[in-house]
Amino acid sequence: MADNEDKTEEPTGKRLGDARKKGQIPRSRELITFAMLIASATFLLMQGEKIGKGLLEMMRTEFQLSRVTIFDPVSSVLHLKQVMIDSIMLIVPFLALMVVVAIVTPMSMGGWVFSWEAISFQPSKMNPITGITKIFAIRGLVELFKALLKILLVFAVAAVLYKAYISELLGLGSEPLEQSISHALNIIGACFLMLSASLVLIAMIDVPYQLWDYHKNMKMSKQEVKDEHKQSEGSPEVKGRQRRVQMDIARQRMMAEVPKADVIVTNPSHYAVALRYDQNSNSAPTLVAKGIDLIAAQIRNAAIGANVPLVASPPLARALYYSTELDKEIPQGLYLAVAQILAYVYQLKSAQKNDWRVPLPPEDINVPDEFKRD
Repeated sequence: MADNEDKTEEPTGKRLGDARKKGQIPRSRELITFAMLIASATFLLMQGEKIGKGLLEMMRTEFQLSRVTIFDPVSSVLHLKQVMIDSIMLIVPFLALMVVVAIVTPMSMGGWVFSWEAISFQPSKMNPITGITKIFAIRGLVELFKALLKILLVFAVAAVLYKAYISELLGLGSEPLEQSISHALNIIGACFLMLSASLVLIAMIDVPYQLWDYHKNMKMSKQEVKDEHKQSEGSPEVKGRQRRVQMDIARQRMMAEVPKADVIVTNPSHYAVALRYDQNSNSAPTLVAKGIDLIAAQIRNAAIGANVPLVASPPLARALYYSTELDKEIPQGLYLAVAQILAYVYQLKSAQKNDWRVPLPPEDINVPDEFKRD
C-alpha cells in the first residue's frame, strides 16, 4: 500500500513502451464478452432461420442412406465426410464473425500487441499464497461485484423474457415442423440478443475501471523517474567523464594544429589564438587553436617549439577568442587588424631568412568597438 502511495508521478513514455512489450496493456474481458455475445446473438437472429432450414434439409437428405452405401465401407466414409463438410460450411460464417470480433474488440482499448513474455510460464503465477492475496485485494472485490451484478442482471432479464415468450414457446408444438423450427430460432435469437444487451451495463462499468486501474499501476515514484532518466540519459558521472574525454581529444587535435599555424596572437599571458592563412586561396585567415590561461600557455609552448611567431596584441587576442570558433574564418570586421599582424609575420620571416634587421611588432592595431572585450 505504501508503494502505491509513493507512486504519484505520471508514467513516462518509456515505462508505457516497456509495459506494452511485456503485453501489459488495458484490457476489459467484460467488453470482449459483451461484443462477442452481441455479435453472435445478432448473427443468430439474422441467419438463424437459414441455418435451421439448412440443418433440417441436411437431415432429410444426408441421413437417408441406400443399402449400397451402408454396406460399402468406402461409400460410408465418403458420405460421412460430405456430411461433416456440409455441417462445417453452415457454421463457417459464424466462426469467422467470432474471430473478427475477438481480434477487433481488444484493439478499441489498448491496440493489438503480441508478447512472448506475457504467455511464457512464470512460476510466480502458480503461487497459491499470491492467488489468495489477489482474491481479497481491491481487484478481487471488483471482480466479485461484477460477477454478482451479472447474475442479477441475467436473472432479471431472463425472468422478464420468460413471461413475455412463455405462451409462444408452449405453442410451438402445434405448428408444422419447419415453421416451428424457424419460430423457435427467432425466439432464441431475440432472447439471446436481449440477454446479451443487458451486459452492456457491466461493460460500461468495467472499461473505465480497467483504464483507471492500468493508469494507476503504471504510475511511478519520483525515485523511479530519476532512475529511468539516469538509464536513458546516463548518470552525471558517466556523462561528465565522457565530456572530459571528448574535450581531451578535441584539445589534442587542436594542439596538433598549432605547429601548422602562421602566427600566435597573445594577451600575452591569459589568451592565445593561433591563425593560419593560405595566400594561394581566396579564403580569410582561419582560427586553428585558442585557449586561456593553462591552455594558452600550452599553445605558446607548442608554438615556441615549432618556431611559430608569437605576437602580443591583447585587444585583438580577446576579440579573436570570443568572436571566432575553432576551424572557422575570422569575421570580416577583423580583417584589417589581422592583416597588420600577418604583414609583420611575413616581414619577420624574411628578415630572419636574409639576416636583415628584425622589424618591430605593430603597436597601433585597430580593433572595432563591436569586437572589443574586457
